[in-house]
Amino acid sequence: MDSEFHLREVTTSLDAARPRVKPPPQSSAISAPFSYSPSDDGTDENLLILLHGLGDTHLPFSKLGRSFKLPQTATLALRAPKQIPYLYEQSFQWYPSFDALGDILAHPNPTMAIDYMMKLFDHLVNDCGWSAPRIHLFGFAQGGTVAAESALRWWQYGVQRQQKDGSPSAQPLGSVVTVGGPLLSYPTLPVVCTTPILVFHRPPPSEPHLSGDAFTAFRKGFSRVIDVKKSGQGMPRSKDEWYPIMELWSEQLERRQVEGIYEVTTEAT
Repeated sequence: MDSEFHLREVTTSLDAARPRVKPPPQSSAISAPFSYSPSDDGTDENLLILLHGLGDTHLPFSKLGRSFKLPQTATLALRAPKQIPYLYEQSFQWYPSFDALGDILAHPNPTMAIDYMMKLFDHLVNDCGWSAPRIHLFGFAQGGTVAAESALRWWQYGVQRQQKDGSPSAQPLGSVVTVGGPLLSYPTLPVVCTTPILVFHRPPPSEPHLSGDAFTAFRKGFSRVIDVKKSGQGMPRSKDEWYPIMELWSEQLERRQVEGIYEVTTEAT
């Protein structure tokens, strides 16, 4: 009995339902400036959103995101919506950070930034074709706080919808990396968020360092917390410092089945 070999192109219903190239975010839906770059390899399977720290802009983080060259990953660097008062240079804040005398607030309220991110997520999911588990957040200092708080709020909304009207299971975001940005809230969630979060920080007195109870709050909100503590100052710099972050992304970033791959089938004759 002879067999004939046939090639059949491999596709999945999930891949077919999602466009390979996503439409870019629209400025009409995002109130502050941003920089969007599609994936270098032409397949927008993941989206990395970058959030700068207090007093900065999105431009250095746009360059940083592109430099990663993550496979099948577009990048979106956001500028914080609020100018820091009394400063004329390009210095922005995600939420009010100073009192009337110009002193840093001891207990700032990040609600406005979290609401801003919720509107962004809605736009990305409903208008641009991204699924929540394909969206990843990277934030420095104040931007890291916004990333972590926003991931929790998104998860909380999904759980509430599920409990209220029987919606499908809550979809977490893909991952969060916060560089020295603590949670400002103390989570009391009925179900902890399944988004993995990596917390990169420095030992005091170097910046950005975290208080002793910061990880208690993280573990109250997230089921998987990766603690990365490195000596030095500021953002990760060396290959050794970036390695744990790249390792997390290698685990969490999805890979779409590339076109032109076939499976071999046989038919007996």
